[in-house]
Amino acid sequence: MIQILLIFIFVYLVVIIFFNLKFPEIRWNWEDININNIKFPPQFIWGTATASHQVEGNCLNNWSEFEKGFKSDGSPNIINHQISGLACDHWNRYSEDIDLINELGVSFYRFSIEWSKIQPDQNTFNQESLDHYSKFIDTLLEKNIQPVITLHHFTHPIWFDQLGAFEKEENIRIFVKFCIKVFNEYSNRVTYWCTINEPAVVATQGYFSGMFPPGKQNPQLAAIVLKNLLLAHVDSYRALKSLDNGPKAKIGLVKNINQFEPWRRWYILDWAVSRVVDYFFNGAALKFLNTGQFNIRVPGLAWIKYKNKYAIDSMDFFGLNYYSHNHLKIKLSLNEPFILKYKKNDTMTDMPYTIYAEGIYRAIKLVSKLNKPIIITENGIADKYDNKRSLFIQRYLYAVHKAINDGFNVKGYFYWSLMDNFEWAFGYDMKFGLFSVNFKTQERNLRNGSGAFIDIVKNEK
Repeated sequence: MIQILLIFIFVYLVVIIFFNLKFPEIRWNWEDININNIKFPPQFIWGTATASHQVEGNCLNNWSEFEKGFKSDGSPNIINHQISGLACDHWNRYSEDIDLINELGVSFYRFSIEWSKIQPDQNTFNQESLDHYSKFIDTLLEKNIQPVITLHHFTHPIWFDQLGAFEKEENIRIFVKFCIKVFNEYSNRVTYWCTINEPAVVATQGYFSGMFPPGKQNPQLAAIVLKNLLLAHVDSYRALKSLDNGPKAKIGLVKNINQFEPWRRWYILDWAVSRVVDYFFNGAALKFLNTGQFNIRVPGLAWIKYKNKYAIDSMDFFGLNYYSHNHLKIKLSLNEPFILKYKKNDTMTDMPYTIYAEGIYRAIKLVSKLNKPIIITENGIADKYDNKRSLFIQRYLYAVHKAINDGFNVKGYFYWSLMDNFEWAFGYDMKFGLFSVNFKTQERNLRNGSGAFIDIVKNEK
């Protein structure tokens, strides 16, 4: 009996040591780092970003419907039952907002095309909306800002939702048709294109946690939606590259990387839940893009196996969104398998995560295995009191600078976001903007903490 116990202890220790060595949680001593001593390549892309539903106003899509609803416990889908409404009125105020971009000193602007405005019903493309975005693009170019278009940033038409959206593989062709229409309209002036924004977030938040539309909690369906979103990227990439301006266009997928760490690094069950979640959120998509194999096997929750050879080499760049990491503590409950925990010495943002600049370095290193240029398409902080924004910017950009110096192929950085906006399930409570927005008067003001970003950009030009 003692021998069996000793063998068990030995095996347990070996497994724990293996996991700790293979998946280290990097921590730098920031007191010994000069965060002001950074340098970026001469042709480095500097930009900022928004998404249509969050800033344009008056969108009628799957999100505007979701904002009206309630969760199973009776609480509203959006905190305090807020609705996006007019948002930042960016649809009408885009010219003055482009002036704000110029004030930052950056030369690129990532924004999304609102599918529901372009295609209000399945058989109609709205020429007025197409013309609006055309004028918007022309105005950007006139003011020396290069447009970067995202084709799907969490939102789509209500009629597409009623068809089953990305729950059904056959609906992907409808999305590809939309992509082709938009590409043909603007690709003579737009070089950089993002197909799908954060497919794992759409799948997990919409079909596992229920925080995003359609508010379902079905792990198997989450896996199916994730697979279909990745396939939608592959199919749209291939379709767009075959068009007249396709060969010269730079087309990529935008993926949020978020490390999931065990709360107790000595406890095998915390390791187990963190590895399962990390694979679903990060590993499955990266494996699919690298090998064409999509496999998720979690007994009793999700089981899917799929292969598509066209996934390999289906991008010209990898769009990396990075904010932070999470520590998971297992609960051994089917309804709530884990909870999030935070270290006492961590600096919290207003969102439920911490400032962890080391993580963006780790994320760059991870996605570099795809052997594609990396553009950081989102990185920013929710900081209502603006007392952590400059620290966040300086540390994260130091980490990006270090990654480049260490040989990783990072081509650009987009700060999220240009201005305060409707932050999805958190409504207007989260203040990510370099510019604050008074949503009653629509007045924009540059935040003091944003000066750190402006200074770094200007010093690199």
